[in-house]
Amino acid sequence: MSEADEGAESEQISEDLDHEEVAETLTLEQRQTELKKSRWNVFLWLGIAVLMFTFALFPMPFDADYDNFTNSAEKDIGFVWGPSLPGEDFLDASIRLDVTATNPPRWSNTSINAFVLQLNDCQQQLAPFTEEAKLGTNHAYQFQSLGDLIEGEEYTFDFSVDIGQYCIIVQYFNETSGEVNGKNSNDLSVDGKVWSSQSIGGLLGILCLSLSGFAFIGAQKHGKHVKSLLENGDESTEQKVLSSISEARIAAGPSGAPPSAPGPSGPPSGPTGPPAVTGPSGPPSSAEAPQTSPVVEQAPSQPVIDTAPITQQDDGSVFEAAEGGYFYKKLADGNYEQTVYVQGPDGTYSPYQG
Repeated sequence: MSEADEGAESEQISEDLDHEEVAETLTLEQRQTELKKSRWNVFLWLGIAVLMFTFALFPMPFDADYDNFTNSAEKDIGFVWGPSLPGEDFLDASIRLDVTATNPPRWSNTSINAFVLQLNDCQQQLAPFTEEAKLGTNHAYQFQSLGDLIEGEEYTFDFSVDIGQYCIIVQYFNETSGEVNGKNSNDLSVDGKVWSSQSIGGLLGILCLSLSGFAFIGAQKHGKHVKSLLENGDESTEQKVLSSISEARIAAGPSGAPPSAPGPSGPPSGPTGPPAVTGPSGPPSSAEAPQTSPVVEQAPSQPVIDTAPITQQDDGSVFEAAEGGYFYKKLADGNYEQTVYVQGPDGTYSPYQG
């Protein structure tokens, strides 16, 4: 890896760290604001997606009636639009023709022929285009046929077309003679639907639905941060770390005497009270017996020593009590002084002299 690539990678890492630091320093109010924005984005994109899917699934209807002059039902359905490419593909618009054989011919070998022709003018001579449609070689001219007709029965034809202007033709066809059946008593009706926007509306709906999903993920992330801040208080990460370290040190306390001046395992060897008075080895003689009432000697009262576990000093340090009547000095920065202290009668602390 070249130096330029290493520099670019280090810059990218530093930028990611900066983004993470900015995200961590957001306050509770800022997190709540971002959470509201994310939730609004979820509903906004979800609503647009629903509109796009509705727009894609809602067809444009049309109808056509049988004409005895042309012996068919013809209709200029107008412009069909969409992002479809030339030829058959999944982006084609859909056209459905529901044809009701109101009064079909009585003899057999009769079918219904349906044509969808891409033409700008439906009033011109359409016979050449219908013949080309029967060949099935041009996607712009399409043809379908259904036989075995039953009076009053409905027959459905489905077509997929490219963008353009279209005409539809539906007629009875005699398979035996190979000609259009033009009997005056013939009758049929056509109910059609065009889904011009199904492809573009579906694509936009999927896009909006994806954006709504990303917004939902962001809302979940902000929601977790807000919940954490509400449970733990609005503190920064640095404050939480320092607080946890301080609490851990106070709870743990000194594990033992400092290595440079280890504390004794018991009380100091020096005297802790007045010397003991040795009594007589036996009862006094009658000549030496005191004439007054005996006086009971009492040991001098010991001064009361403050044994509070922690005593705050002016410089911010404290003395923490340990076992055996000893004290350790904890400095303002949290560290312990490597000296064992004892408390004097006047409440002051002095280093222990072993």
